[in-house]
Amino acid sequence: MRILLVGCSGFVGRELVPVLLEHGHSLTLISRSSRALAGLEHPQLQRLLADPSQPASWERPQLQEALASAEAVVNLAGEPIAEKRWTPEHRQLLVDSRINTTRALVAAMAALPQDGRPQVLINASAIGYYGTSTSACFEESSPAGADLLGQLCRAWEAEAQQASDFCRVVILRLGIVLAADGGALGKMLPVFRLGFGGPIGSGQQWMSWISRRDLCRLIATALEDPAYRGTYNAVAPTPCSMAVFAASLGRCLGRPSLLPVPAPLLQLLLGDGAKVVLEGQQVLPVRLQQQGFGYCDAELSAALASAIG
Repeated sequence: MRILLVGCSGFVGRELVPVLLEHGHSLTLISRSSRALAGLEHPQLQRLLADPSQPASWERPQLQEALASAEAVVNLAGEPIAEKRWTPEHRQLLVDSRINTTRALVAAMAALPQDGRPQVLINASAIGYYGTSTSACFEESSPAGADLLGQLCRAWEAEAQQASDFCRVVILRLGIVLAADGGALGKMLPVFRLGFGGPIGSGQQWMSWISRRDLCRLIATALEDPAYRGTYNAVAPTPCSMAVFAASLGRCLGRPSLLPVPAPLLQLLLGDGAKVVLEGQQVLPVRLQQQGFGYCDAELSAALASAIG
């Protein structure tokens, strides 16, 4: 396939791009960062540097040309949720980088001639869609939460679903993505390696996770298999508590994991963004299991060993 990747030069894209190239696809990347694309040299890879958070950028001729020649689109664009305090400016950036980007992308696809549009759109969302709970168990049919993240994801998905009028749409609600060079695991590793690791907050909150390897395999599968359609929880089938996660990580590293990170400290650093780590949700990949998706990393201990190794 000829695939246009939007926002795929970061943490997930570092593994996704090589995976798709190994599958024989031709890729065009839209990214805000030329530095993030360093080292991604390949005959089947083109680069198109633009700011995907700005709708006007979709009117540039080279972007329209790239979209018109694409058979599929993968949209992972979105400012990180839990890395900065949620000031009014940052909240607006969270909205713009997801909702406005997706709205502009779908509008640009719809403006193409019917026989020249991409045939599939893979669009990211997040399990923050469901809100948070210590007791509920969420499936794809569960309603959206009433909090900021729930409503943000709901609006984000609604923009992507507009493309279902003319192409196959797959929405992936991403859980916590595990890899050693970024994300939650990447931030925890240095502390745990020094022997100062432990659960964050109460330790009782749920962590619904997926290895980056499995996420990239899932995206490749959803691109190639027309049976994939609609919304999927992109998580492993074995969610766990933060306490279990910390203990498993400590065992994997051969280090103690007894020193909890106090919730007030995290709230001081991240403000509202701390709730992503302090308040979790138990999410199950019901549709992926019905679809028969085969996980490489279905169990936490094996996933951690693979990521760290």
